[in-house]
Amino acid sequence: MVEFDDLDRGLLHALQVDGRAPFRRIADVLGVSDQTVARRYARLRSVQALRVIGFSDPVLVGDDQWMVRARCAPDAAPEIADALARRPDTSWISLNSGGTEIACSLRASDSVAAGEMLLSRLPRTPRVLDVSAHQVLHVFYGGAHEPFTKLGPLDEGQVARLAEHLPEAAPAPRLDDVDRRLLRQLRADGRAPVEDLARECGLSASTVRRRLHDLRAGGLLYLDVDVSPDAHDLPLRTMLYLTVLPADLEAAGQALAGHPEVPFAAATTGRTNVYATVASPDAAAFYRYLTTRVAALPGVQGVETAPVIRTVKAAGTHYPAR
Repeated sequence: MVEFDDLDRGLLHALQVDGRAPFRRIADVLGVSDQTVARRYARLRSVQALRVIGFSDPVLVGDDQWMVRARCAPDAAPEIADALARRPDTSWISLNSGGTEIACSLRASDSVAAGEMLLSRLPRTPRVLDVSAHQVLHVFYGGAHEPFTKLGPLDEGQVARLAEHLPEAAPAPRLDDVDRRLLRQLRADGRAPVEDLARECGLSASTVRRRLHDLRAGGLLYLDVDVSPDAHDLPLRTMLYLTVLPADLEAAGQALAGHPEVPFAAATTGRTNVYATVASPDAAAFYRYLTTRVAALPGVQGVETAPVIRTVKAAGTHYPAR
């Protein structure tokens, strides 16, 4: 367990607005010294409570996203989930529904790469009882453009002061080998200093700064923040699978995107066609959300819920069982 105070939560919120914001800028917004912010960041990162990771927008690079559900024998699920977490193409792995189900986000460069795991490896794993896969067709909220924290401690003015330094949207540049090397390094540490990136790539610091700006402006690079589940005041996470009439799909998805309880919502293929993650303080609050906000969504024909009992992997951090 990691203890988080208000300053830690302010730092986390600031990094979700701009993952590469200098400590001095974050410190100015939070009203503390830059040395204090640097110490807090180093402490949280050293205990795996926080990690900034560079990703590419899957739509722009042509990757497919899949939401995978695997029903397992209870005694086998943790081992299988940890094995999946070691794969570089997986993220957001959790044990759900009393430990009998694994949920996993898979990102693949093409249908062949996705099929290799979905049709070959995973179904043949001992103690896996069945597998279902839902391809992400459209993201309503989450990923490249929106922070996880909708209800962070920073006010609108503080968020605006951080956001005003973000690169303005621009056409995506054509990736070359240097860009790909930069993206690989940022996948390991999204806040890697420009000087270190320049040394690894054999470029000048000014060239790296320009490339980073262009990659971020074009959406080929965005910063995700892995945060320990202990950091949140909303510890109950539930996966929501909805069956929505096609005519109401866009309206239902946009409504979910506006709910403060929802950090991610997408339209998918499969028996259910809308997936969302819901963050709640407790079971009673989730019940109220389900019977009010979800009940009011247009076109909903069916609802399935799966409570998360353990996060095994977030965007890029593996949390093995202790």
